[in-house]
Amino acid sequence: MPLKKLKPITPGSRFTVLNAFTELTTDKPEKKLLAKKKSSGGRNNQGRMTMRYLGGGHKQRYRIIDTKRDKVGIPGTVKTIEYDPNRTAFIALVVYKDGDKRYIIAPEGIKEGQQVISDDNAPIEAGNTLPLANIPLGTIVHNIELAPGRGGAMARSAGTFAQLAAREGKYAILKLPSGETRMVLIRCKATIGSVSNSDHSLMVIGKAGRNRWLGRRPRTRGVAMNPVDHPMGGGEGKASGGQPRSRTGLYSKGKKTRNPKKPSGKLIISRKKKKK
Repeated sequence: MPLKKLKPITPGSRFTVLNAFTELTTDKPEKKLLAKKKSSGGRNNQGRMTMRYLGGGHKQRYRIIDTKRDKVGIPGTVKTIEYDPNRTAFIALVVYKDGDKRYIIAPEGIKEGQQVISDDNAPIEAGNTLPLANIPLGTIVHNIELAPGRGGAMARSAGTFAQLAAREGKYAILKLPSGETRMVLIRCKATIGSVSNSDHSLMVIGKAGRNRWLGRRPRTRGVAMNPVDHPMGGGEGKASGGQPRSRTGLYSKGKKTRNPKKPSGKLIISRKKKKK
């Protein structure tokens, strides 16, 4: 996916690096696959702010994505590749042989007019969906189910993928993007290939105004607050701070936050790699 760097003709464009969107084929979504998306501004049903630094932004409509890929044995043709404001990956509009239209998460390298299918014996090609039991070892996959029939939950954001490392009994062993290795039932489905828009992490927003378009309001640092507002607030000059933590006192570096009694913990073989 090519990126474009803007000429530094203004302070906002000096460091801006944006997506060129050369992979997209249309800017008009399928109307029947759109849903309303109400902006909350971080307020709950009583009108009280429960999430700070949210609000504003461009009006958006939700695209209904088929993560289950449950049209088994019916081939479909990729009609368009589109932008989705609700996710970092691109999406593809698939028209099936029976006339049904659905959006799927677009894998890397998928082209307009390409055939995709969800089947137990589908070819090992990008965009096809199979059970983990029928996928060759070493294959790159995305949109992986955690429970059969529930729909893909893992490796769905831009550029992510998991690798099928082994199979043991009724479980498949996957190496996830975080470096974590875990077991998933071999009856669960996964889609071949990695997710599109792999250069998304290289984009540079460039100016505060673009963050406002995305619905993000200015964020106040904890050390700039008073002691009554934040555990890191207060102090004379810049002598405040202390141990980095959240507003509620939860440590932000090193503290384990996963519940040790979580049932899925027994399926994790090795944890994700720690940052050095």
